[in-house]
Amino acid sequence: MPKIKTHTGAKKRFGLTKNGKVKRGHAYRSHILTKKSTKRKRSLRKGAYAAESNAAVIKKLIPYK
Repeated sequence: MPKIKTHTGAKKRFGLTKNGKVKRGHAYRSHILTKKSTKRKRSLRKGAYAAESNAAVIKKLIPYK
C-alpha cells in the first residue's frame, strides 16, 4: 500500500491533540485590524477545535501528524 500524501495547506493550518481532536486557528486576524475591537482581536488569538463533522475529513488530509 503506497504512502498517502499530506495536504500541504492543511498541515500548516491544523494540528492534532493527544486525544485526537483537531486544533485550528481563527480566521479574520490577518489584516484590516483597525476596525476590529481589541476584545475581538484578543479572542481571535486563542486556538479552537474543528467541528466533529469536519474532523474526519481533516484527519485524512494530515495522516502522519
